[in-house]
Amino acid sequence: MVDEFKDKVDEAVSIIRDSKYLIVLVGAGLSKESGIPTFRGPGGIWTKYGEPPMNGFQEFLNDPNQYWLNQIERDNEENGPSAEMRKTLAVAVPNPGHIALATLEEIGILKFTITQNIDNLHFRAGNVKVVEIHGNRYKLRCIECGLRVNRDDFLIDDYPPRCPECGGLIKGDGVMFGEPIPAQWLSTCYDQVNLCDAMLLVGTSGTVFPAASFPEIAKRQGAKLIEVNPLDTSLSTLCDVIIRSPSAEALPIILQELKISLDSL
Repeated sequence: MVDEFKDKVDEAVSIIRDSKYLIVLVGAGLSKESGIPTFRGPGGIWTKYGEPPMNGFQEFLNDPNQYWLNQIERDNEENGPSAEMRKTLAVAVPNPGHIALATLEEIGILKFTITQNIDNLHFRAGNVKVVEIHGNRYKLRCIECGLRVNRDDFLIDDYPPRCPECGGLIKGDGVMFGEPIPAQWLSTCYDQVNLCDAMLLVGTSGTVFPAASFPEIAKRQGAKLIEVNPLDTSLSTLCDVIIRSPSAEALPIILQELKISLDSL
């Protein structure tokens, strides 16, 4: 098993070393290794408490004032899904997998990160070139002009809050069920997928669209796919290299071996 792991790491390093434009698609598995529960699957927030309404965005549009009253109530809860997530995020820190991705960007190898996570850990680790396709828990967003602001920097003196730029409705930045992903975010994702010749798939199950379609698009265009995930996924059959290991363990080793490989050239 040790030899197989090393062989797979060597294959991944070879692909990354030879690539001109490497990007990464990140799912909840990476943040799970920082102690943040996933939403679905064993131990997931929604598995334990049930999924939120599938028409959440429409409910917000129908009564934005009630949305904000509910938000305030959830922020003060001591138990339940919101409380569990809030308390977990309060103590979560970037794990070695996050740090490895940030380092890959810093040294110029990783060109862009597409993340499905809303926990802000990529930025805390040091990544800069990131699109958060499902939003950021620590931000608010105008649904009209797309203005994004940090929650802590936005003073709410009336409900529902309005955008200081255009007067549109302000909501949490996280993309709700029934809410379209902002067009600019999607456009950036597709641009990056079209540019890449290699893609890391880190901790994503490949079940949530449109993110799950990105690897297939890249593959059709000739990109190499490297999966880092301890579990088999719906994307596994597409991948050129599969490393069956937690990303917090595998990514630092890939980074280390990649540096050695590049130094030897």
